[in-house]
Amino acid sequence: MKRAMGIMLATLLILCTFGVSVSGLSKVGSRSDEVVAIQQKLKEKGYYNYTVDGIFGTRTRNAVISFQRDNGLAADGIAGVNTLKALGISGKDDSSFGGYSSADYELLARIISAEARGESYIGQVAVGAVVLNRVEHPSFPDTVSGVVYQSGAFSCLYDGQFYEPVAESAYSAARDAINGLDPSGGAIYYYNPKTATSQWIFSRPVITTIGNHRFCS
Repeated sequence: MKRAMGIMLATLLILCTFGVSVSGLSKVGSRSDEVVAIQQKLKEKGYYNYTVDGIFGTRTRNAVISFQRDNGLAADGIAGVNTLKALGISGKDDSSFGGYSSADYELLARIISAEARGESYIGQVAVGAVVLNRVEHPSFPDTVSGVVYQSGAFSCLYDGQFYEPVAESAYSAARDAINGLDPSGGAIYYYNPKTATSQWIFSRPVITTIGNHRFCS
């Protein structure tokens, strides 16, 4: 337990100190050649009428949102994997899924988006980590699809959230989880104490709390 908490705290410290740096995730505050490419593409398509300076500010974010809305993407103002592809920009390391298939990656991103929409980035990664922790745990199915579609496992499959557009941040959170980032400290369960209806879940030992979710062993 102490080791898991130590790893989690170290991870959070690194992210807070240096910021989250993941491939295919340009957002407000980013400065890179990728931002230059994003601004150029948006300018070509008539969404961005300002100087191409490689700085992802409010004007770039607003242009990204307009582009996303017009192209059926989750309009969160973050230039993630799907937005880059729609713009015709190749993301970095798109073929790297840490031993998982691209279908696993897409499914993990979808469940993260559905279950952790509105949570912090760390909270999204933690939800993805729980899914992968279950894959490795003997009490659960040994595939991502098996875990996600296990009967009664995730309420989002029944309330429609699973079928909403996937947030761009969820793709990067899925990639970070696949690459071994686990802010949950090895949890195999999580729940929102404000909405949970099962008394059983309240009996699970809590490892950590991130945002609205308690992560448990």
